[in-house]
Amino acid sequence: MALTLRQLQIFLAVVDTGSTSAAAEHIALSQSATSAALNELETLLGAQLFDRVGKRLLLNDNGRLLLPQARQMRDGAASIERQFAGADPSVPVSLQIGASTTIGIYLLPQILAQAAQQYGRSIPQVTIANTADIAAAVAEFRVDIGLIEGPCHEAGLLVEPWLTDQMLIVAAPTHPLAQLHHLLSFAELNQAGWLLREAGSGTREAVEQALVPYLHYLRAAGEFSNSEAIKYGAAAGLGIACLSRVVVADLLASGQLVELETMLPPLERNFYLIRQSRKILSPRLSGFLELCRHASRTAG
Repeated sequence: MALTLRQLQIFLAVVDTGSTSAAAEHIALSQSATSAALNELETLLGAQLFDRVGKRLLLNDNGRLLLPQARQMRDGAASIERQFAGADPSVPVSLQIGASTTIGIYLLPQILAQAAQQYGRSIPQVTIANTADIAAAVAEFRVDIGLIEGPCHEAGLLVEPWLTDQMLIVAAPTHPLAQLHHLLSFAELNQAGWLLREAGSGTREAVEQALVPYLHYLRAAGEFSNSEAIKYGAAAGLGIACLSRVVVADLLASGQLVELETMLPPLERNFYLIRQSRKILSPRLSGFLELCRHASRTAG
């Protein structure tokens, strides 16, 4: 079997674009050459990889079986190129980084700035999504490394504890609970309306793990796919929220939010670095991991 990286590259381009014509433009080949390479790959494997629906090519179960392995082989070849490029700043090499929302917005930019100083023309490509989506992207080799803020449930990943994050319960100064001058009881918190992240979010899972043992149930006053929206929703009086200190620091400083004093113990959660156990580490990726670890030691 004469399987080639070029065939796998074309297969991945078709997956990403949905047709041989779009894939041909993406990888600078003619459509006929792209179609021929895809047909040859399917012949070599003895299996159709796509369902043909009109002009669209939809990945079928055979294609889904091949997809992570194809990405791994492409990734391995790219890592070899990076390895021999070394740390030469004249060689522009991109890292594919996945980060869950809070980390991607509030912590990752500073680490990327340090990486830019060290690696010169390296161009990071950052995917920001919830923890579950980032873990899946790492498992499928769609990103090189993930920085997540919740437990990881994907198999085959190396999970490294990274930072400890403090969670605060906040509300608008005009919220009824903010007017009470005592430690808020579990019953008072249980009756409140909570602004929550969506299912699959590391923040949502961390909040539920921290609060449900004491409150048994969180009455949702709204669900949002972004912590910024929750923060400003709380400031507008829509409900109370449990968010990372780094998220709410600005509105606490301006007085638009206040921290609620409660009978709950200190609320903390862990951030994690995750990567595929079969991932080949290039010098730049190893360096980026070390920058992240240094940030952890500095924070500690």
